[in-house]
Amino acid sequence: MERDQHIRIIYKLIIVLLVLLIIYVVVQLADLWVPFVYVLKRLLIPLGLAAIITYLFHPLIEAMHRRGMGRGLAVLLVFGAMIALLVCFAVVGAPYVLQQIEELTTSFPTVMKDVEGTVSKMEWQIQQLPHPFHNQAENWLNHLGKKAGNLLGQMERVIVVLIQSMVLLITVPFLVLYFLKDFDLIERAAWYVTPRKWRPSLKRYVRDVDRSFGRYIRGQLLVALSVAVVSMMALWLIGVPYPILLGGFIGATNIIPYFGAFIGAVPALVFAYFESWPVLLATAIALFLLQQLEGNVLSPLIVGHSLHLHPITIILALLVGVEVGGVIGLILAVPILAVLKVTFIHLRLHVSKVDREV
Repeated sequence: MERDQHIRIIYKLIIVLLVLLIIYVVVQLADLWVPFVYVLKRLLIPLGLAAIITYLFHPLIEAMHRRGMGRGLAVLLVFGAMIALLVCFAVVGAPYVLQQIEELTTSFPTVMKDVEGTVSKMEWQIQQLPHPFHNQAENWLNHLGKKAGNLLGQMERVIVVLIQSMVLLITVPFLVLYFLKDFDLIERAAWYVTPRKWRPSLKRYVRDVDRSFGRYIRGQLLVALSVAVVSMMALWLIGVPYPILLGGFIGATNIIPYFGAFIGAVPALVFAYFESWPVLLATAIALFLLQQLEGNVLSPLIVGHSLHLHPITIILALLVGVEVGGVIGLILAVPILAVLKVTFIHLRLHVSKVDREV
C-alpha cells in the first residue's frame, strides 16, 4: 500500500517535470512559433466575426426550417438579405458617414480647443473652492481625464486593427454563408470529437449557455440598433452636428448596462453645448426620454430578464471589466458573467452528483 502511494507521488512529480520541460522548450523556441501566433491572431478576427454572426442568425434559419422551408433556401434568403442591407448601406449610408467623418476630422482641433477652454474654466472655478474640496475635486477631474484618455486610446486601437484587417474582413460574408449552410455538419463534428460519456452533460451545458447568453446578446444588439436609429433621428431634428456618428456611438455604448447611457450621452452633449444652450437643453431632454423608452419599453420587451443576475453583481462585473480590459472589458463583462454563472451551476451539479455516487 505504502509502495503504491510512493509510486503515485513519483508519477505525479514526473508529470510536473515533463510539463515544466515542455514550457521551457516552448519559451526557448519562441522565435519559431511567434510568427505563426501572429498570423493566427489576424485570422481570428474574420473567423470570430463570422462565428458570432452565424450564432446570431442560426435561430432564424432554424425557425424558417421548422415552418417547412428548406434549409438551403432559408440560408440563401437570410444571406441575400444581409448582402442587400450591406449594399444599401454602402450606396446610401456610407457617403453620409464618410462626409461626417471628414467634417469631424477637419473641425476636431477647434473642438479640442473649445474643450480645453471649458476645462480651464472648470479648473479655475475648482480653485475657488475651500482647500479640502479643491483637492478632492482636482483629483476627481484628473482621474476622469485619465480614464477618458484611456478609453479613447483603446477605441482608436480597435478602429486601427479593424482598418488593417479590412482585406480579411471581406471574407466574413463568405465564411458566414458556409458556416450557416454547414452548421449541422460542424455541430456533429464537434460532438464526434467529444468523449461519449461527456456528451449528455455538455449538451445540457451548451443548451443552458445558449438560453441565457444567446437571448441576452441577440436582444441587446436589437435594442442597441433601435436606440442608434432613434438617436440619429432625434439629434438630426434638434440640429446637433454629426448625428449619424453620435447616434451610432450612443447605440453602441447602449450594450453596456447602467453606465452605457452616460458614456454614450457625453459626446452628444459636448457637441450640443458648443452649438447653443437651447440645443444642449433639447439634446439632454431627448436623451433622457430615449433612455426612459429603452429602460421601460424596449429592454423589458426584447431582452426581458434572460440573465437572472442581481444588479450589484452586474455592476461589480462591469467595474472588473473596465479595469481589466477597458472598453472591450465593459462590453464583454456581462456576457462572460452569464457564462460563468451557468458554468458554476453545472459544476456544482456535477460535484453533487459525484458525491452521491461515492
